[in-house]
Amino acid sequence: MSDQPRRPRRPAKPYRRPKKDPVRILAFEALRAVDERDAYANLVLPPLLRKARENEGPEKFDARDAALATELVYGTLRRQGTYDAVIAACVDRPLREVDPPVLDVLSLGAHQLLGTRIPTHAAVSATVELARVVLGDGRAKFVNAVLRKIARDDLDGWLERVAPPYDEDPEDHLAVVHSHPRWVVSALWDSLGGGRAGVEELLRADNERPEVTLVARPGRATSDELLAEEAAVPGRWSPYAVRLTEGGEPGAVPAVAEGRAGVQDEGSQLVALALAAAPVAGPDRRWLDACAGPGGKAALLGALAADRGAVLLASEKQPHRAGLVAKALAGNPGPYQVVAADGTRPPWRPGSFDRVLVDVPCTGLGALRRRPEARWRRRPEDLDGFAPLQRGLLRTALESVRVGGVVGYATCSPHLAETRAVVADLLKQFPDAELIDARPLLPDVPDLGEGPDIQLWPHLHGTDAMYLALLRRTA
Repeated sequence: MSDQPRRPRRPAKPYRRPKKDPVRILAFEALRAVDERDAYANLVLPPLLRKARENEGPEKFDARDAALATELVYGTLRRQGTYDAVIAACVDRPLREVDPPVLDVLSLGAHQLLGTRIPTHAAVSATVELARVVLGDGRAKFVNAVLRKIARDDLDGWLERVAPPYDEDPEDHLAVVHSHPRWVVSALWDSLGGGRAGVEELLRADNERPEVTLVARPGRATSDELLAEEAAVPGRWSPYAVRLTEGGEPGAVPAVAEGRAGVQDEGSQLVALALAAAPVAGPDRRWLDACAGPGGKAALLGALAADRGAVLLASEKQPHRAGLVAKALAGNPGPYQVVAADGTRPPWRPGSFDRVLVDVPCTGLGALRRRPEARWRRRPEDLDGFAPLQRGLLRTALESVRVGGVVGYATCSPHLAETRAVVADLLKQFPDAELIDARPLLPDVPDLGEGPDIQLWPHLHGTDAMYLALLRRTA
């Protein structure tokens, strides 16, 4: 035995309970809902924020808390592809072997480190405390080790390390740098038909937080009324549009709460305005919105129709969505009707309408700013699933309009398979239909393409990437 005296043991540190951060816990809960239930953040987050604001205890949210929680959720979802590449470089196993809740915490931490101005030490410590609360102390140590590796460089430095060189693989490079699946990058590039600058501007715009845009429903509200709201400015193109430049809560706007105005992207407003402005031969008394849910375009079309003495029929297949349409139209000036009907097997007779709008279900690749998680859920094979429905709805729309009437085919996707390919196929089936040049109907809107159809873009127009083709029955 050694004669040397033993060192006295250090006293064990007392266990410290993790600090609960209600903002980051809420952001984590939202991400788990998106991941586990295939929920959409724009549907999950508002009720979580509402509940947090109504809490009378110490965890009650103020406006700054709500803004930070919103940024953490949407920022993490938008940049998920980039953050996955960075995290993958910092762990010793494939990402598919990392538990999804752990990956959500790591992604939240990566966004704070690489995508916000939160100081490094605060981003790491706050995320580790979150991990202790929602994952336990053991996995929190793993989170701490990974985040400290991520913190060694900034976003630009990481992109140089994890993104393939542009010259070797342009699409893969852009996919990692701008956080889009490769197939989406390829599809958007094809739709733009331009060089690298255009597609990079579009991908950047997809990752920016969109402004809240309101629509003043004619006969019920005016844009001047909405412009009286704080931080409200006129829309870029639509006379009924007003933008809230500092976000804000649309439901707190009296006209929105009363249903006299609504939240509606300016691209959707332009689709309705172009259809309403298209010349028709003969009477102009019966209008149809054949895919009306949830009712934004129907409410605007109904008001425009009423101003001319026309009647709108709003049709929606799903009964609960037809209820949303009825709610949006409630109080509209002039007569209208809402029906729950399948747009491919309609209850009305052929040739019944003077104007028809069919805004078809699609992949939603034009609204990635608003639904960033959609880019990670969609697959190329989804296009095949939508194709028969899109063609069937446009076929019925062309059968529903009378000779001399106009059909508007719209979709919130710029993918050529969902836009021009659908229209070209139906023109072959309807030799008595012709395309109308839609561009002169929106004379103040630039960069609408070569025509006769219209493609709007986030980076050029500040709207969702809405597509519109106008077709007239001629015989």
